[in-house]
Amino acid sequence: MSEKKIPLIWQIGIGFVLGIVAGAMLGDKVQYVEPVGSAFLKLLKMLIVPLVFSSLVVGAASIGDPRDLGRIGLKTLFFYLATTAVAIVIGLVLGNLMQPGVGLAIGEGLKFEAKEAPSIKSVLLNLFPDNPLKAAVDGQMLQIIVFALFLGVSAVLAKDKGAPLVSFFDSMAETMYKLTGIVMMVAPYGVFALIADTVSKYGLSVLAPFAKVIIAVYVGCALQLLIVYSSLIMTFVKRSPLWFIKGIREAGLTAFVTRSSAAALPVTIRNARENLGISEKVTSFVLPLGATINMDGTALYQGVCALFVAQAYGLSLGMGAQLNILLTATLASIGTAGVPGAGLIMLTLVLTAVGLPLEGAALVAGIDAVLDMARTSINVIGDACVAAIVASSEGEKL
Repeated sequence: MSEKKIPLIWQIGIGFVLGIVAGAMLGDKVQYVEPVGSAFLKLLKMLIVPLVFSSLVVGAASIGDPRDLGRIGLKTLFFYLATTAVAIVIGLVLGNLMQPGVGLAIGEGLKFEAKEAPSIKSVLLNLFPDNPLKAAVDGQMLQIIVFALFLGVSAVLAKDKGAPLVSFFDSMAETMYKLTGIVMMVAPYGVFALIADTVSKYGLSVLAPFAKVIIAVYVGCALQLLIVYSSLIMTFVKRSPLWFIKGIREAGLTAFVTRSSAAALPVTIRNARENLGISEKVTSFVLPLGATINMDGTALYQGVCALFVAQAYGLSLGMGAQLNILLTATLASIGTAGVPGAGLIMLTLVLTAVGLPLEGAALVAGIDAVLDMARTSINVIGDACVAAIVASSEGEKL
């Protein structure tokens, strides 16, 4: 008589809860399990470049006609940018309603080095790699994506001579999916270690003064999921939001704990294919692209935190400045890496664009890890939502 195996999502959930308890009770002592979490993150990151590259080559090739690739690409970009813009609006509305920074006493001596906002010209030029191998080594995801798309389309145009190349990357992609399954076997232990370490570092004593910011971001992320994504799934996919949430929950939890859209990508692809029934053609193209350019949760966070900084410093942001936040955060999300803490760098660009004190980013930095969890989870769920919409629009029955 075989024992009934506990589903992976429940194993991860148990690890998550036990990690919270361990972090709260043991404090600094959880540093001894921290290497387990770091090893899990390294295993996930190990998958990223080969999985993204092989998946995109196969995805571009499987679409076949370059005109079809262009059609799917335009739909994908439209929904990614649209959901990002809506997320920022939600963040701005909550920031105006909840007034998280009003009455906050700002400490002196806060320092935070901002990155200069890149020009549109440099962003466009940086899409194309001088050396594809160097781009892969450096993890320049946009450059990897562009080269993979060109290679996949070129393999189709080469016809019979390009078929062995497509077959090779198809085999590689399938192998990477299996490797993802192996890595996920240690996920419960990695999740336990990661969340225990986070809770030990960012306890209630640190979070209490910024409770309204945390609540605003988490409420905003919940609204993005329960209203925006649910409405899109019902309207375009004609399925229940519960079907979607259940299907993508494992990826959402992985993103919540790892705080990395890129690290969660293998799990997102697996969930989209196995649970939501989205074809390899769509998942191989839409999801790797989304992990790089679609940052709904991060964009929502920008809206809340920009208003928080303005209110904390007693500054007023009019409609013009808030519209500037909307445009800057939407465009900046395209170039933000899907790695832990990238949203904080993006925040400095937004603060620069509207003339707010960059020291305000240092205020948010103290609670960024906690905010990063929710926004990264929404980033990943948003990727899957758009993938489902695109798949349905291409005639797939989900």
